[in-house]
Amino acid sequence: MDSSTRTRLAVGAMALGGFGIGTTEFAAMGLLPGIAQDLEVSEPVAGHVISAYALGVVVGAPLIAAAFARVPRRLLLIGLMVAFTVGNALSVFAPTYGTLMAARFVAGLPHGAFFGVAALVAAHLAGPEGRGRAVGQVLMGLSVANVIGVPLVTWLGNAFTWRYAMGVVVVIGAVTVAALLAFLPAVSIPVTNPLTELGALARPQVWFALLTGIVGFGGMFAVYTYISTTLTSVSGLSAGSVPIVLAVYGVGMVIGNAVGGRAADRSVIGSIAVALVALVVLQALFSVFAPQPVAPVALFFLIGLTASALVPALQTRLMDVAGEAQTLAATLNHSALNIANALGALLGGAVIAAGGAYTAPALVGSGLAVAGLLVFAIGVLVARRSAEPVGARR
Repeated sequence: MDSSTRTRLAVGAMALGGFGIGTTEFAAMGLLPGIAQDLEVSEPVAGHVISAYALGVVVGAPLIAAAFARVPRRLLLIGLMVAFTVGNALSVFAPTYGTLMAARFVAGLPHGAFFGVAALVAAHLAGPEGRGRAVGQVLMGLSVANVIGVPLVTWLGNAFTWRYAMGVVVVIGAVTVAALLAFLPAVSIPVTNPLTELGALARPQVWFALLTGIVGFGGMFAVYTYISTTLTSVSGLSAGSVPIVLAVYGVGMVIGNAVGGRAADRSVIGSIAVALVALVVLQALFSVFAPQPVAPVALFFLIGLTASALVPALQTRLMDVAGEAQTLAATLNHSALNIANALGALLGGAVIAAGGAYTAPALVGSGLAVAGLLVFAIGVLVARRSAEPVGARR
């Protein structure tokens, strides 16, 4: 097997892991009624299992990156996928609500660290000229999950039981472990130590990049969280059409990952700036055209595409500005995106609770994209004035 084929298979194995992670993260929302009924709790209480998973992501990413800094990256990736698979297996057999909460937290712990380390490994295998594309391919698994994995697992859970749905994720995790063992080569990325990794937190440009993601990407979640009610009560679409629209959004994410990875190879700085400007415009247009039957679907597709294109560029930028603390910086990107999820949903819900229409979250999203663009511009300006690295490819 030649090196290019092995690289493609290795990146494919990591993307498969991302597919499993994306499936379990997003499908849980559609499985809540079955979980609530099975464990004899209310649906709002069952919703806390989603928060438990997100908390695991936010906590696990920095802790794992620092604590396992000395572990070779191939071994670390395999170990993270084993932990993910075990966490989901515990979810399948959880007898009570409390044990399911604990299992979902465990399943979330490897999430951010896996994507961060996989991005580093993929970039290393692809080389300087193809690193953005390789990072985008790894993240592609997360996007494809929204098109295929989430609808399939949700259908399975609703047709039979949510435990079967979680069982599918366990199978995906086990296959990923086998694929990583078979195809992922040992990589020569230098191992570090916990203090070196924690040194990323002392770098201003790391914080600027993370804040750009938290604020700028949070706007997309302000729209996504309330999209079902917006489409049915504002756009006049039927409830049965909502899954189709979500699948269209997922297709946009898949295309966005591919486009964003290639764009990041040309210009990391330019890719981030263009994506944020586009999100400002698209989300503002969504708020205006939401009462139309077709336009909001097209705009939602473009929002998914643009937001997804932003992620490989943010991931690559963090690797550019992290110095020797590559692992922690790369994994923190996924903690930041989960915080963005919470921020967007919170602010979108706040304007609705204050009496705003269901078009208001899109305006919130547009405002957050403006704020993210401002944070990013300040970061670039500070970097240039202080001679810090702005980006490997501008």
